[in-house]
Amino acid sequence: EVQLVESGGGLVQPGGSLRLSCAASGFIFSDYAMSWVRRAPGKGLEWVAGINIRSDTRHAASVKGRFTIFRDNAKNTVYLQMNSLKPEDTAVYHCREGVFLPSQVTGVRSRGTQVTVSS
Repeated sequence: EVQLVESGGGLVQPGGSLRLSCAASGFIFSDYAMSWVRRAPGKGLEWVAGINIRSDTRHAASVKGRFTIFRDNAKNTVYLQMNSLKPEDTAVYHCREGVFLPSQVTGVRSRGTQVTVSS
């Protein structure tokens, strides 16, 4: 059974940083692309970043230069380093296996972690 457990969210001031983690189990992690997606209050799912099995990365235009996705296959974990956070980054952040590009997002299966950017 696929399990994805996100952590690292919290309340941060504008301009601050957070690092999100997603611990994966139930599948061969190194064989799958991974993505982070988010859902802001009252909005739909938004793809944020993806990383494939070669560790090639893609980031949404809205976060490029501020967020970085990376993975550690030895720990079955994918991360999202978020810098220069803005209030519009406030959302529940989810990771998803098997997704690299926005067109591949079909939904989320995990609880996610809340990120709130506010002064």
